[in-house]
Amino acid sequence: MSSRLNPEDQQRVDQYLSSAPQHQVERRPFRPLLLLWVVLGVVIGIGLISRLLAWWLV
Repeated sequence: MSSRLNPEDQQRVDQYLSSAPQHQVERRPFRPLLLLWVVLGVVIGIGLISRLLAWWLV
């Protein structure tokens, strides 16, 4: 991945990122399909709860 920063600015960014341990946390790769399934599950779950409440209260 190439940087759009000039070499001097890139050096400052690299120095900042390597200066503290909290900037060196390894993260799992982003999985958009998992996020999609979670969002769909929440929306369907809330929809089912609202239909159940509407049926129960009417």
